[in-house]
Amino acid sequence: MAAGRGRGGIRIIGGQWRGRRLAVADRPGLRPTADRVRETLFNWLQAVVPGARCLDLFAGSGALGLEALSRGAAAVTFVDSDRQAMERLRAVLDTLGALDRADCRCERAERFLTPGEGPFDLIFLDPPFAGDALARVSTELAPLCHEGTLVYVETDQRDPAALLPGGWTCHRSGKGGGVQFGLYRPFVAPG
Repeated sequence: MAAGRGRGGIRIIGGQWRGRRLAVADRPGLRPTADRVRETLFNWLQAVVPGARCLDLFAGSGALGLEALSRGAAAVTFVDSDRQAMERLRAVLDTLGALDRADCRCERAERFLTPGEGPFDLIFLDPPFAGDALARVSTELAPLCHEGTLVYVETDQRDPAALLPGGWTCHRSGKGGGVQFGLYRPFVAPG
């Protein structure tokens, strides 16, 4: 399918690849973050993204991590268990000449969450809405975070805060495109 808006494609909202339309894998359950939501999120993050080390967990199309790279992130680690989605994402990164700033891992999010992978400055969490992946994974994120890490969380119409561990604080939140989303600071024990 040709790259574009909606199923099969995404559009980069800002940065060096602004306006680029990129083909993504056409996979069941793949739902790239809507343009308007991404625009809001990256307006919030405009001072944070340049030079940031990012993790796009449950990457799928890679829309969030690609947007971060376009806006000057130093590096993005993309993690998703769907092999075809990750192959397509690698091809997109190659087309953009961005493989040197990207690490694509085809594995389950839970398996990736091991000490030594972090810390990350910014983490994108947009897991499948069905199931309890958000609640499970968010409890294991602390080793990948530092005191200033921000975590973006996207859910269906459920309140993201209700699914997150105690001690996380909401930095900003919004609704749009049938989802609730927010930026959170996870609790990181002094260490």
